[in-house]
Amino acid sequence: MTGTSARRLAAFSLLGIAAATGCSSNEPSQTPTSAPATVAAPDPLLGAPITDAGVLSAAMLNLGELPDGFSSIPDPVRDLGLDPAPDYDSPDKSSTDPAQCAAVLAPVSDQLGGAESSAVARFSGPNFSSIDEDAASYSGTGAADAFTSVQQAWVGCTEFSGTDADGVGVDYTVAGREQSQIGDASASVRLTTTSDGFTLVSDVVVAVVDSTVMQIVVSDQSGLEPETVTAVAEAAADRIRSATPNM
Repeated sequence: MTGTSARRLAAFSLLGIAAATGCSSNEPSQTPTSAPATVAAPDPLLGAPITDAGVLSAAMLNLGELPDGFSSIPDPVRDLGLDPAPDYDSPDKSSTDPAQCAAVLAPVSDQLGGAESSAVARFSGPNFSSIDEDAASYSGTGAADAFTSVQQAWVGCTEFSGTDADGVGVDYTVAGREQSQIGDASASVRLTTTSDGFTLVSDVVVAVVDSTVMQIVVSDQSGLEPETVTAVAEAAADRIRSATPNM
């Protein structure tokens, strides 16, 4: 299975966000629109890149910004010191059709190389919910280019399909989603994943914060209140902003 497919399908066994955080409901409707809208990055970008991967990792979301009931998902190799998972004899039957749609929900640093630093944080919650964050920081115009690349993947893949590692069919739809601005510029979509009678709804926010592009994916079985998604995305943007070095 590709890394991107693994990330999407892992949500079926991991899981997005718990109940709303109790904020007032002044947010735009979470009902998806017919097609993803594209948003331009600031020109010029407003801040310096984060060049130290340790600094960016420390600026990712932590449990204090998330609803109750969530726990961190450690990386087995990086965080726990375990050996990489062994290769198995059974063939990997995963696929994505069309192939370029494997970029949907791929980490930003995979969609555009050359990042000065990158980081990932993942959390699981109750009732098949999960929150994923990844971020990549770039010099020059890299953040603007990465922000564009992520959105181009959405626009070209409003409907696609594939199979998991066992060959089970999976269908995906991507629709535009209204979202108040996060960071210096942001765009949002809803990815609906269905497989063997199970549906997972992922609300995705990608934002430029100074010269860093962050991607937040909030998933559960039916989609969550927009104020919850916004609260998590705003917290993530604030943490990255606070870690950005002075220009």
